[in-house]
Amino acid sequence: MKAPSAVARAYARALHALARERNAADAVTAELERLVTLVSGDRALADFFARPWIAAATKRTVAAEVAERAGLSRLMRDFLALVAGRGRAAQLDDIVAAYRDLIDADLGRVRARVRTAVPLTDAERATLGAKLGARLGKQVVLEETVDPALLGGFVAEVGSYIVDGSLEGQLAQLGARLAEG
Repeated sequence: MKAPSAVARAYARALHALARERNAADAVTAELERLVTLVSGDRALADFFARPWIAAATKRTVAAEVAERAGLSRLMRDFLALVAGRGRAAQLDDIVAAYRDLIDADLGRVRARVRTAVPLTDAERATLGAKLGARLGKQVVLEETVDPALLGGFVAEVGSYIVDGSLEGQLAQLGARLAEG
């Protein structure tokens, strides 16, 4: 997963500052998730916002109407109108990811992307989260994906920190040790 762009981080920081000022950081997080689901789930709407020849004022009006119909707060309505009007609606996913990073930093937690050969059980999930958290000194939120290409085990990534507990990784380590003698 790539890091959000500088533009996405700038929009996220502005929204984060407003949300914190209004003591609405959690509400904004939930509304952002709904907003991304709404826009990405409607191909015609996403295409509309992506068209550069549509006037910014028209995009702002449509964005405000979409947010109003979705029951989003005034802050989110204004934010979506701004993003759409500036031609940045295609970057909503990146903006949400950058906003989530800011909220995580506020709460002292990090997100770990975990690829596994098979879905983790609740006990495995709790153990892995606790061990990664102890190693990093932060609360860890696991974002899991099942990767059928893995023969067994898992690979966890937190930023540039990687824990390779996969069967392939363990075999590679064993091979390296044997090669050393």
